[in-house]
Amino acid sequence: MSRQLHLNAFVMGVGHHEAAWRHPRTDQRRLHDVNHFVELGQIAERGRLDSIFLADILAVGPNVARNTQSIFEPLTLLSAVASHTSHVGLIATASTSYNSPYSLARAFNSLDHMSGGRVGWNIVTSAQLDESRNFGGTETPAHADRYARAEEFVDVVVKLWESWDADAVVLDPEAAIFADPTRVHTIDHHGEFFSVRGPLNSPRSPQGRPVLVQAGSSEAGKELAARVAEVVFTAQRSIADGREFYDDLKARAVRHGRNPADVRILPGLVPFIADTETRALELEQEFTDLISHDYALGQLSSFFGRDLSGISLDEKLPELPPESEIEGQKSRSTLVRKLAEESDLTIRELLARLGGGRGHRSIAGTPEQIADDLIAWFDAGAADGFNIMPPYLPGGLEDFVDHVVPILQRRGVFREDYTETTLSGHYRPAPDSGVPGDREGVERDVVTTARG
Repeated sequence: MSRQLHLNAFVMGVGHHEAAWRHPRTDQRRLHDVNHFVELGQIAERGRLDSIFLADILAVGPNVARNTQSIFEPLTLLSAVASHTSHVGLIATASTSYNSPYSLARAFNSLDHMSGGRVGWNIVTSAQLDESRNFGGTETPAHADRYARAEEFVDVVVKLWESWDADAVVLDPEAAIFADPTRVHTIDHHGEFFSVRGPLNSPRSPQGRPVLVQAGSSEAGKELAARVAEVVFTAQRSIADGREFYDDLKARAVRHGRNPADVRILPGLVPFIADTETRALELEQEFTDLISHDYALGQLSSFFGRDLSGISLDEKLPELPPESEIEGQKSRSTLVRKLAEESDLTIRELLARLGGGRGHRSIAGTPEQIADDLIAWFDAGAADGFNIMPPYLPGGLEDFVDHVVPILQRRGVFREDYTETTLSGHYRPAPDSGVPGDREGVERDVVTTARG
């Protein structure tokens, strides 16, 4: 089998675009309808996608009058999706800053059992001040401290997941043996942040343990990803930037003693899809025209930890703290600053570029053009696949599954049917695939219009 793309559906409310809930292609009432998310899981499974992913923020966000990014707790919501699907993976975000390792390990392991081994944990450290305030804090914890805690937190969770041997459960009624106690282990962890005896009160899951996913692209984030992550979500805006990130992270994985093929890198992509490029661009503009600038300025402020609410929309981005002085979203602040400076954007233009994916790349084009774009990145060694972020739901995901996926299948870069039933099975390298990143591939001319 040739190298195959990995495709994840990153679903958020009724669409990733911040104005999605206002657009006539969506039904805003479905923001709090569990059946909406069940339908999204079924659409993703129909397209044979690896997984669906739910982000999470532990606060209402910068301007609840205009929008909020999270309504349902992800694991709870995915338990409903799990009961109506059979193959698609289920990735939930959970914070290492505002959880305990034991309760988080138990919750994820429970859903992994319930779903037949389809669960992944997106590891975040929670960078927003409002999140800290909801848990008794008065300021955003220092970036270095958050990641130090996260490193230990992940290690404890993995130890708990592995505290039962795969054959520990015996279930021998005649001998009255439920489990072999010699195969169930305390972990006796004593570290800087946690002391946990174990074992977990839940046997090992069908896939061994949930898949580890990570999305931070700061130095600390990349180190954590290189050490433990099996899937990495990232925001890269060009093939050159994507390849630089790809090569860097794979090299870090090697330094941690890992096979780089065991780390899958999936940049985010917001696709506006239509039967012509002109119509796709018009569709993108329809969403841009619905942006609430006061909400968008709140989002922009959160990247830099500075209130930008009074700034003129027709000015350029003012001088702002460098990444080294930002304790919140370090890598995202650098990405946004670079976008504004390299494209010489006004604040209004910058907010338009950020509206679809908060810094992730947006493209507008026909299904063929979208497929060309994905394959170009894939062939150039800039990605192992993509985190597809439909700007509106469910229509944007349906368009991708029904019109782009068949093209990728015909071109031999995406499976026509599932061959595995677990999430780790979807992401496991094929035996003959070697190290991902075909450097002999030539970057293709991409006719897709890149926006954002």
